[in-house]
Amino acid sequence: MIRSFQDVMKIAKERGPKILSVACAQDADVLLAVNAAKKEGIADAILVGDQSAIEEIAKENNIDLSPFEIIDIKDLAEASLKAVELVSTGKAHMVMKGLVDTSIILKAVLNAEVGLRTGNVLSHVAVFDVPGYDRLFLVTDAAMNIAPDLNTKKQIIENAVEVARALDIEEPKVGVICAKEKANPKMPDTMDAQALEEMNKKGDIKNCLVGGPFALDNAVSLEAAKHKGISHPVAGLADILMCGDIEAGNVLYKSMVFFANAKNAGVIVGAKAPVVLTSRADSDEAKLYSIALSVLCAAKLF
Repeated sequence: MIRSFQDVMKIAKERGPKILSVACAQDADVLLAVNAAKKEGIADAILVGDQSAIEEIAKENNIDLSPFEIIDIKDLAEASLKAVELVSTGKAHMVMKGLVDTSIILKAVLNAEVGLRTGNVLSHVAVFDVPGYDRLFLVTDAAMNIAPDLNTKKQIIENAVEVARALDIEEPKVGVICAKEKANPKMPDTMDAQALEEMNKKGDIKNCLVGGPFALDNAVSLEAAKHKGISHPVAGLADILMCGDIEAGNVLYKSMVFFANAKNAGVIVGAKAPVVLTSRADSDEAKLYSIALSVLCAAKLF
């Protein structure tokens, strides 16, 4: 099992390099991450965007652009579409969001002619390396699906399981996170959590072990689970934390980064190829880890 981002980087070197297509690459943190990924031997890159701006940023940050192909397209939507097309035509293995709104890059990903749509739900999976814990945590969905229904939640879990398996967690434990650990008809998310656990038991959700509802503490802490008298095999041992809606997921995401000083990475899955998508507030280190995570996901596909 891959237990830290140090492991992620090491294994990405072994399974890479993959080719990354960067949409609207005129962003300092993105270029620093792409340059680091190239130096680490995990990814090569094609930079799509405003070439003069890319060159200016590279000069300011002492980045040598000679190893990279640059495709000069200044329009954000056109650059995003071209970056996605490079993946759909096999010239790259994954696409990365640069200095462009998420809605624009996702519109390109879902383009009917050159996009990466599969008919499946797209969802965001964040991976965290939290100080004091012996494993990585996956959090979903903090960025894409606002208020998923039961079937969408099923697909969100399935997407996260694929990311977990790319991290060599062959049968990830999924904790469906709610405000309390008992199903209550007045709290719809708890009823969905119970239903998702039943779907897993029936074999409708495969390659994982689903439990819920769980409060956050008894999903990640054996001591907390024991204190509450919870003996479920996921209790205290969850690898994937599945949140009921985007509000809960996003608050958990930001809490881990800003309160727990966790290292993090993010990827959108459910398309034909991984989409590297991070917050604008994320560091170049987080973007590098996101590239490495996507290399592992792409290695399962290509």
